[in-house]
Amino acid sequence: MTEQYRRDSALLRGRTMAALAGLLLIAAGARAAEPVDLELVLAADGSGSIDADEFRLQRQGYAEAITSEAVLAAIRGGRQGVIALAFVEWAGPESVHTIVDWMVIRGANDARAFATRLTSAPRVALGYNSISEAIAHSTRLIEGNDYQGARKVIDVSGDGPQIGGRPLALMRAQALSAGITINALLIRRDGGGRPGPGGMPLGEHYARDVIGGFGAFVMTVESEGEFAQAVRRKMVLEIAGAEPESPENGAVIRQADAASRPDD
Repeated sequence: MTEQYRRDSALLRGRTMAALAGLLLIAAGARAAEPVDLELVLAADGSGSIDADEFRLQRQGYAEAITSEAVLAAIRGGRQGVIALAFVEWAGPESVHTIVDWMVIRGANDARAFATRLTSAPRVALGYNSISEAIAHSTRLIEGNDYQGARKVIDVSGDGPQIGGRPLALMRAQALSAGITINALLIRRDGGGRPGPGGMPLGEHYARDVIGGFGAFVMTVESEGEFAQAVRRKMVLEIAGAEPESPENGAVIRQADAASRPDD
């Protein structure tokens, strides 16, 4: 056996082992994609317009909704009986944060663990209103996770318009092209708060510029006392893949209700 033959054989064995290792990594990645009924990112407004009391009530409202029997029943009713859930808070363009990373929710224990992480995490978002960066961050979370959802939803809650960051239309379009539906929960403030572009009502702004995808809708909440109930009802609709009909809290606005709607 010549020295050249030994070198060639060693090189061939090395390439074969590298190819096998690559195939094993691909197979492991495929196995890691756990099937779930829904990949849901709750993207909540943590900007400067939300004072300390409102922030606490907002976090608590989400925690109550996630652990409610209505939401747990909706999860159990799915094909897999499981969802993947993450919670994001957003403010200025450079301040969008994952507060609770992806957790699988199968039942009450999972939901309580998620709620505990949420209510115990510190407030970190600073600045004002980059809905576009909230959508971009949430899209990256969905595209980079280890789950394969039958549906993918970003649920944006906020009390003001898009102000800074990359163009909202572009970030929205990228989410929609990834098969993600964007819904919204609009928190109406006393006195009307800051209007949308050109002075348009915020509901119209959210319907025209924020939401998108199959069955997308905006739900409004008029008071702090209604927040947890509205979040609960909205999550049930999203988990079940249903569309809202007669709302118990606030109005439901769809894209078609906006005065003008850009093409998706």
